[in-house]
Amino acid sequence: MRSVICVHERFDAVWPFAADYWQERWQQKGRCELYRSEIESAQASHLVDDPASVNRLVLLGFPADAEDLEPFTNLEECFQTPQGQSDASIEALKARGVSFIPHREDVYWGQSVAEFGLGLTMSALRRIPQTYTAMMSSHDTWKYEPEIGKPGQRGQQYGDDSNFTNGTLAGKRVRIIGAGNIGARYASFCSAIGADVSIWDPFAADAAFVVAGAERCFHLSELVKDAEIFVPMVPLTDSTRGLVTAELINALPHGSLVVQVTRAKVCDTEALYKRVLNDELSLAADVFDTEPLPLESPLLSRHNVVHTPHNAGRTIHANQRFSEDQMSRFRPR
Repeated sequence: MRSVICVHERFDAVWPFAADYWQERWQQKGRCELYRSEIESAQASHLVDDPASVNRLVLLGFPADAEDLEPFTNLEECFQTPQGQSDASIEALKARGVSFIPHREDVYWGQSVAEFGLGLTMSALRRIPQTYTAMMSSHDTWKYEPEIGKPGQRGQQYGDDSNFTNGTLAGKRVRIIGAGNIGARYASFCSAIGADVSIWDPFAADAAFVVAGAERCFHLSELVKDAEIFVPMVPLTDSTRGLVTAELINALPHGSLVVQVTRAKVCDTEALYKRVLNDELSLAADVFDTEPLPLESPLLSRHNVVHTPHNAGRTIHANQRFSEDQMSRFRPR
């Protein structure tokens, strides 16, 4: 059994760690060769010595038409990333009796994004980034107690902002759009901590809500009415773009926290940012309507905004998960 992985630099630029992890895992069960190229016109059949002896072929970032794959005459199984696929090459492989492993989308970083979303939520509730930064230039953050204590004002060790949703996640009304790979995980985390969680997703099976520990909400307009933490967690598609309208944004209770870790434009961002800048909502965001976020953006360094540069998904573990998912669909050896 000869297993070969061919990697183009364009793949490593998007999925670092994945190719080497794949080789490491296959190497544990037998010989596995890995070839890399930076040449734009490189072909797998030109990189690999004696392609006719290859039984399993993995093409990561490599374009390969039917002619490119012809020298692999004893090929049994093949995986190819979408940027190199063509219907003709896939059909040619199948006609030769080769098992073609299809690429699956968006299943690799669900855990990473959901955990990151939870981290942003906690950071916003407790103002962790703001106090971290303030400590570097002043001792004001240490001054909890006023000379005379009064109800409702800052007191001993109280560093939260009472004008917005704050304190513990336990007991908070968390309202989520999407019970998919990310939303259901995030919901289960919040539920485990003790939050009151509801999800709107007209396409998810009932079991998804049970596993997430969340109530099913059937009306989007109802979901936003009592939200203390509002979290749209759906991908950006033609059907989800602008799903959260200005009317829904404006219906969020004053002081609510909005968490964004999938795509910003599922919301009417103009309406959202307006309320944030008016100190009506707080925001914890890894994604924005314009990226990179302009340095002159008024959202940056605000007391009611926690921001990160769209890096929620791609942990080393998510990239390794890419390889694990593909490997699991090859025949056991």
